[in-house]
Amino acid sequence: MLSQVKQLLGITGDELDAQLGVILSGAEQRLRLLLGGVDQVPDALRYILPEVTVVRFNRIGSEGMAAHSVEGESITFSDDDFAGYLRDIEAYLDEQTGARRGRVRLL
Repeated sequence: MLSQVKQLLGITGDELDAQLGVILSGAEQRLRLLLGGVDQVPDALRYILPEVTVVRFNRIGSEGMAAHSVEGESITFSDDDFAGYLRDIEAYLDEQTGARRGRVRLL
């Protein structure tokens, strides 16, 4: 997964591996929490981790900032790095809940 993050960021060396590893680990812990405290992130949602890690890495130095404006250029930061993935997370959880409830077939 770290290699995916590095590829997305265009990083070839290993000087940022520790920092990226911490961010990746935090993203994984948060996603596991959003999934109800699961032990592992399901394969169907693992794609979220590198993308959120890249977003967090690119925001280093701007933590806590809601918006930034310089000479007509404005940048607005999301409060939740997982906001763009909540529909996918909810769909996954709904699917899992439905699978546990069982199914009724009418013959």
